[in-house]
Amino acid sequence: MRSGVQDIVKLLLFATMNFLSNFIDILFPRTCAGCDNSLATGENLICSECFYELPKTGYWKEEDNPVARIFWGRVYLQNASSFLHFQKGGRLQNMIHHLKYRNMKEIGTFLGKLFGSELQNTPYSQVDLIVPVPLHKSKIRKRGYNQSEWIAKGISEILKVPIEANAIERYIASDTQTRKSRFDRWENVKNIFRVIDPETFKGRHILLVDDVLTTGATLEACAISILEIPDTKVSVGTLAFATI
Repeated sequence: MRSGVQDIVKLLLFATMNFLSNFIDILFPRTCAGCDNSLATGENLICSECFYELPKTGYWKEEDNPVARIFWGRVYLQNASSFLHFQKGGRLQNMIHHLKYRNMKEIGTFLGKLFGSELQNTPYSQVDLIVPVPLHKSKIRKRGYNQSEWIAKGISEILKVPIEANAIERYIASDTQTRKSRFDRWENVKNIFRVIDPETFKGRHILLVDDVLTTGATLEACAISILEIPDTKVSVGTLAFATI
């Protein structure tokens, strides 16, 4: 008898939870960060279609890849790659927009975990520290967070490599890089980074993480500031690669 009552209670609880879940979805519909369509039950952050159509580059499998070539003759890196191809108007652009401007920090961590899974058992997994490219304090105050740090959190969780976000700072606020030429982008960001605690980086292999790589000027400037410290190595990993 008691068993039958318990079964009825479990069914009622399940029905109530299901009802509440559906009711909440009606009041606060969950939408895909990629296509903005409604998420189905079991889907999280992005829908199944957007997930399976993520435009992976596969560059982490190739030492000589288009991202690595960008830095040739500019700064010496151990490895450089991007996880996804960025296209204007594409679903990935929408995800990054949600990440940077709609407080959807968790999409950065979600995509960072996917990237980290690809980096397992590659030279990238041998780094000692993961360092998100810092934002200027004024940008942090305005946005409330550094989107690259949330991407780094996802990579860190998979690779089991610690994050260091406070040993380097962006002490000069640069203008937006949008619509600038390659030369102007470099002029805009050179000498804007400063290492606060050199001992944190000394003798270590650093993985610099950023959201979108275009010309590589920001990452180059950040890497140069780190490589001035003796016995350091730098690799680069970005969520997306946008060609111009």
